[in-house]
Amino acid sequence: MMTVQQFIEACRDRGLNVTYQRILIYRSLTETDRHPTAEEIFTEVKKEYPSISLATVYKTLETLVKHDLISKVNPLHDSARYDGDNALHHHMLCRHCGRVVDIADERLNEIDMPRQDNYRIAGYRILFEGWCDAPACRDMAASLPSPPPEQGMTLCGK
Repeated sequence: MMTVQQFIEACRDRGLNVTYQRILIYRSLTETDRHPTAEEIFTEVKKEYPSISLATVYKTLETLVKHDLISKVNPLHDSARYDGDNALHHHMLCRHCGRVVDIADERLNEIDMPRQDNYRIAGYRILFEGWCDAPACRDMAASLPSPPPEQGMTLCGK
């Protein structure tokens, strides 16, 4: 994960203005391992910068994602979560509470890339989905029927 000083230098290298809001948003994101939503980052940053708007937080996060300074953990779900650690690693998402945790398993970085005509793969991040060990999440998972044993995982993970 980049330090704030490295973040400032990376912004400059990419031609981005280094603003106080960007620094606060980045710092808020990197000071937690919770993979917060834009709304959670907004709440945290607002404590130090009361005039910031939620729209500014959203725009800043999307700009930082676009310039590969942070990553979006689950962009296809209803609430994106953001990660200040842009090093290659993977995640586990709780389907019940939305909690996201880092998965550090080097074996996942050694998979063979699929070959697809007319498509150039630039990288990958694996998102495992399941239920965390919080009591409500465990209860939810226990109440669901088990999938049939012959049902395998597809490339999309379902």
